[in-house]
Amino acid sequence: MRVLFIEEYLPQEMIGLMYLSRAVKDAGHEAKALFIPDKEWLQKIKDFDPQVICYSVTTGMHLYYADINRKVKEAMPNVLAIFGGPHPTFSPEYIEQEGIDAICRGEGEGAIVELLNRMEQGQSIHDCQNLWVKEKSGKVHKNEVRPIVENLETLGFPDRDIVYEAGAIYRNTDRKVFVTQRGCPMPCSFCFHHAWKKKVYNARNSSYVRKRSVSHVIAEINAVREKYPLKFVHFLDDIFNLRNDWLEEFAERYPKEVGLPFDAILMANMTTERHIELLKKAGCVYARIAFEAASDYVRNAVFKKHTTRQQLTDAAGWIKKYDIRLGSLNMLGGPGGTIEDEFDTVRLNIECKVDHPLMSLMQPYPEFDIADMTKNMGYAVSGYDDFPVKFNRTTSIQFDNKAEVENLHKLFPLIVRFPWMMKFAPRMIRWKWATKIYLISYMLWSEWMVAEQAKIYSKAQGLKGPRYWAPVDFAHRLSTKGVLRVYEVVFAKYVDRFLSPRQTRIALQMGDERVVSHMD
Repeated sequence: MRVLFIEEYLPQEMIGLMYLSRAVKDAGHEAKALFIPDKEWLQKIKDFDPQVICYSVTTGMHLYYADINRKVKEAMPNVLAIFGGPHPTFSPEYIEQEGIDAICRGEGEGAIVELLNRMEQGQSIHDCQNLWVKEKSGKVHKNEVRPIVENLETLGFPDRDIVYEAGAIYRNTDRKVFVTQRGCPMPCSFCFHHAWKKKVYNARNSSYVRKRSVSHVIAEINAVREKYPLKFVHFLDDIFNLRNDWLEEFAERYPKEVGLPFDAILMANMTTERHIELLKKAGCVYARIAFEAASDYVRNAVFKKHTTRQQLTDAAGWIKKYDIRLGSLNMLGGPGGTIEDEFDTVRLNIECKVDHPLMSLMQPYPEFDIADMTKNMGYAVSGYDDFPVKFNRTTSIQFDNKAEVENLHKLFPLIVRFPWMMKFAPRMIRWKWATKIYLISYMLWSEWMVAEQAKIYSKAQGLKGPRYWAPVDFAHRLSTKGVLRVYEVVFAKYVDRFLSPRQTRIALQMGDERVVSHMD
């Protein structure tokens, strides 16, 4: 069976797609990826002639992909279109959209293989676990999810070939993404994990949170380095310091067997000074802490972080003490908070001397606890079909001071770096005429922070020369993304023939600095 994954260009490699492709190929089927924008995308699909097309969809992008799929189905009516990812998992009624044949809820490796095997053997696919399948009559077969994958190592290494063959921009970058675990024990109300764990799998942390062995992680990194450019490792785990024993072993073996600089995300209420000492020993040059909000009420009662302000400042202080670049994850627009609470989050970042503050705007996605909390507090929320494509541009919650919150969000990283701006910020966020100026400044400064980060990686590797100077890297990043933006415009003009005006305005997610863009 031939399977095609259609995906937009994102700031970094798609690990989920890689795992699905590994499962497909290991089962004896053929898999390929196509990234859009690509003005020849439809012809490339016809040339590959897939029997199954897969999409991974988030809320906000779901109508865009549904429109893309309708065009595909016009050209290839017999292809089976299956949608997975957060939106179909939490809003399975999405299957009612024209042209969608099936949706996958939860982990998809087992489901996609069973689907392909049954199709190849001419068997019914209506009772495949994890899948909701729609007949031509419109009847939908709603199946239960299969148990989650207990041992991640049985999945093998993610298939990077499928992404790197389709997107040279991912293959050629020196910095690549790795994930050592699945699941998260925290109950954060704004994150998909609590909903995935409770509402999809009804699982306990003991089975939901799974981590690969140090040996397996090291073997994957070295395998990638043998085949592709790799000088910096970006660990994307929700909580890298989840287990003390794992971190001890990692810090002992990684410098000897890999020796590449890396970055990681830490959970403040689990972080000890010993953890930071181990990370420094292992070669960590950049660590991010999830501050989210300075207000105890917003952070713990609303966001359910279960973290004290002292734990945040302690963790940040230890990172600075060991000369590791300090990053913070912050979220503005939490329901129940005030504009003063938002400014206090800025002050917390200034107090901790954060080098690389990352910001997002809170979005109450379907089935998340925060969605119910937001509505119960009486806030109006946009319908899911009107959710923003980018969580770091605008909020879907209709606050009275929405424009002020969004303007502060754009000024946030600049104020942290230049605290003297705090004196003028309360007045500046009220200037609606300056919104676009703030957005441009925000995007440029975000790229500059990534260039600063790249310089640290280069220094750790002993790489010298103009190419590794921050100003040169900054200019290179802007020019690279500029080309992609122009290409997107060309693509938009092409797809405008069949997409709605709203969908043709959807921009590339290349500036999504919360996940740290690292396109080279």
